[in-house]
Amino acid sequence: MTDPNALHRSILAVDTHIDIPWPEGPSFFDETKRRVDLPKMRRGGMGAGCFAAYVPQGPRTEEAHAAGFARATAMLQAINVMGRGEARVCSSVAAIEAAHRDGVTAIIPAVENGHACGGVPERLRKFRELGACYLTVTHNGHNAFADSSNPRQDLGDGAEEHGGLSDLGRQAIAELNRLGMMVDIAHVSKKTMLQAAALSRTPVLSTHSCVRALCDNPRNLDDEQLDALRDVGGVIQITAVPSFLRAGKKADEVTVADYADHVDYAVRRIGLPHVGISSDFDGGGGFVGWRDASESANITAELARRGYGADEIAALWGGNFLRVMRLAEARAE
Repeated sequence: MTDPNALHRSILAVDTHIDIPWPEGPSFFDETKRRVDLPKMRRGGMGAGCFAAYVPQGPRTEEAHAAGFARATAMLQAINVMGRGEARVCSSVAAIEAAHRDGVTAIIPAVENGHACGGVPERLRKFRELGACYLTVTHNGHNAFADSSNPRQDLGDGAEEHGGLSDLGRQAIAELNRLGMMVDIAHVSKKTMLQAAALSRTPVLSTHSCVRALCDNPRNLDDEQLDALRDVGGVIQITAVPSFLRAGKKADEVTVADYADHVDYAVRRIGLPHVGISSDFDGGGGFVGWRDASESANITAELARRGYGADEIAALWGGNFLRVMRLAEARAE
């Protein structure tokens, strides 16, 4: 069998969801106690990572909306500062692939939570100008665009508010399509997910979710949702959050094998072209064997042990995600 470490370093491995410290934190360029920094990415053979400008859900007041937009903009600017030395900010597939050829780490900006737009779809253009390649439509809590998989009672949320996407949310999907940004359905309700998949002109994806058949968590996708992803050409990026992999379990109780079980299930259900890998590091991800970016080759080793070939592992580790990103770019107006 091919040496898994050598195999891992031969492919372009993309982690599709990583959180950054905010408003301040340790330098990305130094070894830190965080799960992701540039030294850990380099040691772990991680060729690229999507770094999220995350805005938590809050009240939908004019003041809160303005603050959310300002925060997202500032976070995207901070992500852009991460592109120097052995790292380069990339907002297109061509740029990501060029960075990989040049031996530098690709930093891919993204935005988590449509609340960052303050209910104004036109603000997405600013995010795209700052390099954002996708928008996670909701986070925990309903927002002006859509219903979340995890309503926030403390914010007055009922089980659902819009019945999926709101009219503004439909406008936001259309704007994302125009801009060439991907529609990320992680965190949204089932109705929102199915409506977004049907509405978007480009395939939707979940940048960090797991399989509900294996772990009954509202953040995970059930078989109907997986089938919908397949039918529109989308991708589920299986994530490393312990409680999404095994119900009620913590990091020390979850292993690389548990993670690969979710990959296996999704591959059997909807086909390998619709499955990928993500960590949600520094946002809740991490378990025994994949505690930080430096241990990323352990995922490759487990997939190889289960019989996945080099091309299949390369597709799971980023090829499938980049296919969706390439379609979003091609269909932009």
